Amino acid sequence: MQIYDFTVKNRKGEEISLESYKGKVLLIVNTATRCGFTPQYNDLEKLFEKEKLFEKEKLFEKFNKDGLEILDFPCNQFGNQAPETNEEIHNFCQLNYEVKFDQFSKIEVNGKNALPLFNYLKEQKGFTGFDPTHKLTPVLTEMLTKNDPDFAKKSDIKWNFTKFLIDKSGNVVARFEPTASLEKIEEEIKKLLEK
Repeated sequence: MQIYDFTVKNRKGEEISLESYKGKVLLIVNTATRCGFTPQYNDLEKLFEKEKLFEKEKLFEKFNKDGLEILDFPCNQFGNQAPETNEEIHNFCQLNYEVKFDQFSKIEVNGKNALPLFNYLKEQKGFTGFDPTHKLTPVLTEMLTKNDPDFAKKSDIKWNFTKFLIDKSGNVVARFEPTASLEKIEEEIKKLLEK
């Protein structure tokens, strides 16, 4: 099995084969509209420095022309933080963050109803820990430990805005927890686009 074998539903419920993304670098993200990490929509879409001083360009627009696609999968499994319909989520993202990357139907990422794509992603790249310098790491660690003292040993998605980076050949090359810096993610994207 490889990533291009999966089909997913777009926000209108239509089946989309991931084969249509073959040859692209992909960043696959589970998102939510009412989360402390929700402003990462903004990070994903905009405010990444260009080489010219003071000039800013959106991450997606910056790299899309070079072959980056961001695939957004809303998920309501973490604190009921994405309760809206697919259309309401899309409208929220348009109004607040002007997202242009592909948004898909709301899914589950853990448990018996998890989207098979996310089961595959978790098998390929397990949890490697939160960024110890991030201000929300102690909050997430305490909350997750209460529910499961062994949470760090499991590959399940821990929270909203977990990201998986896929190279042009369809290999899952990295997993970034929601506490990972966007600068670090941008660095890894650049490397893959240059190959």
